[in-house]
Amino acid sequence: MPLKEEFERVGNKLFRWRSYLPVLILPLIIIPLLSPEIETPLDDIWDGLCLLISLTGITLRILTVGCAPGGTSGRNTRKQKAAELNTSGIYSIVRHPIYFGNFLIWLGMSMFSKSAWCILVSLLIFWLYYERIMFAEEEFLRQKFGDKYLKWAEKMPAFIPRFRHWQPPSLKFSIKSSLSREHTTFFIISFYFVFMDSFEDIAQDSVFGIDAFWAVLLIMATFVYISTRFLRKKTNLLKEDNR
Repeated sequence: MPLKEEFERVGNKLFRWRSYLPVLILPLIIIPLLSPEIETPLDDIWDGLCLLISLTGITLRILTVGCAPGGTSGRNTRKQKAAELNTSGIYSIVRHPIYFGNFLIWLGMSMFSKSAWCILVSLLIFWLYYERIMFAEEEFLRQKFGDKYLKWAEKMPAFIPRFRHWQPPSLKFSIKSSLSREHTTFFIISFYFVFMDSFEDIAQDSVFGIDAFWAVLLIMATFVYISTRFLRKKTNLLKEDNR
């Protein structure tokens, strides 16, 4: 099979499982945390920086999906779909804002290991994984939208934003849409950092505990997750036309 078709085939398969990618780096990050180290005040600053980077990633995702019309920028896993081509807002500065947001989330998570080799290997895994997903997605968009997609993609960077191309989004930002789509991501990020911090305490000091900051973060994320799931399943409060 030619490489082009092979990349597309593999990319479509990986697309279905992209939500489970963080599980792959857990063993990589756990291994460095098992090594004894001397705690310093900089550890908390570093952990906070890692969390900030990951939260920047989900913020980018929220800004993207909050202005996206229905049938686009979704969490679908069965197959590629796009009701229309997004070219305004975040999509006016980068072709794959969702995946760039995922990269920042992934970077923050891997940096928590405080291990250079772990960070490098994690980023390599990310790139090999998402490069094929992005390739398959672009092939789908090219086939569906033709010249319209090609003209947009020709001047738009794939991954690193080019801010001088900014155009306001065609739709107003919807907190309902962003909350409905991204509450799970926020919970996963919060749970991940709390879990890894607690695991580090157990590995280093043989003591289980959750620091106050992480406890508050987890409680807040859990509340957002449960309440949003309830509103989605039991009410119509989060439903909007064309979202």
